[in-house]
Amino acid sequence: MTNDPSDQPDDGRNPFKGTPFEQFFSGAMGGLGGSGGAGGFPDLTQLFGQLQQLMQPYDGPLNWTLATDLARQQVATEPDPTPSQRQRDAIADAVRLADHWLDATTDFPSGVQSTAAWSRAEWVEQTLAVWKVLVEPIAKQSVDGISGALPEEAQAQAGPLLGILGKAVGAILATQLGSGLGALAGEVLSVSDIGLPLGPAGRAALVPTNVTAFAEGLDVSEDDLLLYLALREAAHQRLFAHVPWLRDHVIGAVTDFAHGIQVNVEGMQARMDEQLRGIDPSNPEAIQSLLEGGMFDMPKTPAQEAALQRLEVVLALVEGWVDEVVSQATVERMPAAAKLQETFRRRRAAGGPAEDTFSTLVGLELRPRRLRDASTLWGSLRTRQGVEARDGVWMHPDLLPTPADLDDPLGFREDATAPEILSDDDFDSELKKMLDGE
Repeated sequence: MTNDPSDQPDDGRNPFKGTPFEQFFSGAMGGLGGSGGAGGFPDLTQLFGQLQQLMQPYDGPLNWTLATDLARQQVATEPDPTPSQRQRDAIADAVRLADHWLDATTDFPSGVQSTAAWSRAEWVEQTLAVWKVLVEPIAKQSVDGISGALPEEAQAQAGPLLGILGKAVGAILATQLGSGLGALAGEVLSVSDIGLPLGPAGRAALVPTNVTAFAEGLDVSEDDLLLYLALREAAHQRLFAHVPWLRDHVIGAVTDFAHGIQVNVEGMQARMDEQLRGIDPSNPEAIQSLLEGGMFDMPKTPAQEAALQRLEVVLALVEGWVDEVVSQATVERMPAAAKLQETFRRRRAAGGPAEDTFSTLVGLELRPRRLRDASTLWGSLRTRQGVEARDGVWMHPDLLPTPADLDDPLGFREDATAPEILSDDDFDSELKKMLDGE
C-alpha cells in the first residue's frame, strides 16, 4: 500500500487536492499524532487548534512584536553600553563641523535639526517605524499569496486553516526580519548608513559602539572616522530634507515591487512535492520550508522590473551624490578621506544583513551597485556646469539620470556648459530683446 495521499481515495473533504499544499496537509496528522479522515486528510478542527497554539496573536501581515524581540535578543548577546555624554558631545561637535564644511560644496542648507548617539538597541527602536513602512507591503503580498495560490473552491473550504497558515508565514517572515535587523544593528554606523531614510527626519545619529569597533580594522584614527561619518550623515540629511519627494520615491519603489509578488505554485509543486511528504507542521522549521525552494521564484513583471530598476538607480544616485559632496568637502582638509572613501564604497557595494534579508524574502536587494558611476556623473556635471546645476537635478524625479546615463556618466548632459555670466548692460539688452519679441 502506498503512502502517497494522492493515491488514496478522495471523498472531496480535502480542499487542497491537486495543489502544492496537498502533501503537507494530507500527511499533517502523522506529525501531530492525530488521525486523518478519508484520503489521509486531517480533521481541520483538531489541526486548527494545534496550529493556533504555535502562534502568538498579532495584527497585520507580520508579527512585529516577534521581530522586535528577536532583534533585541540578538543585540543583547554582546555588550551594548549606553553612549556616554562624552560620546554624545563628540558626535554633536563632529556633525557641526561637517555641516560647516558642506556649506561650501552644496547649495542645500543643513538638514540637521538634532544629533544623537544611539546604542544598538536604540537603533532598532528608532528605525522600526520606517522598517514597517518598507516591509509590510512585502509581507502582505507574501501572506496573501498563500491563499491566492489555491483554487477558489479550496479557499472557501479551508478559510480558517489558511488564516492560521497566513499567521505562520507572518511569524516566519518576522523571524527572518528580526534576525536581519539584529545583525544589522551590530554593524550599522549611522542612521543613514544603508542609504535609506530610516530615522526621524532631521536627526543625525551615530552608533558609537559600532564606530569604535569599525575603527579597529582601519589604518585611520577614530576621530577621522567619526568626522567622515558625520560628513556622510549630514550630507544625507541635507539631501532628504531639501528634496521633499525623495523619501516617498524610495519607499514607493519598494511598495510597487511588493505589489507584484506572486506565489510560484507550479514551481512549488515541481520542487517541493517530495519535500512536503511527511512534513511535521508542529515544527516551525518545517513550515519555514514553504518559504524556500522557489516559492517566490516567479519571473518579475514589467512593473516589478521598473520598480526594482528605479530603486537601484535612486539608491546609487543618493549614495553617489553623498560621495561626491563629501569628497569635495574633504579634498583639501582631510588627508585620510580618500582612504575612507574607498573603504565605504566597497562596504556599500558588498551589502549587509538587511540587504540579505530582503533578498532572501523576495529577491529585492537594497544596495547601490553603481555608486562609482553615480559619483562620477555628479562630479562631471559639477565640473562642467557648477554646483547649482548638479543639485538642481534633484528638483524633480523626471530630471534624474537614467540607467543609460549611468552607463556613460561622463556623457550626462555632455553638451551643457556653465551658463554665461552677462554684465548688467548685456542683461538689460537681452531682456529688452525678449520683451520686444525678438
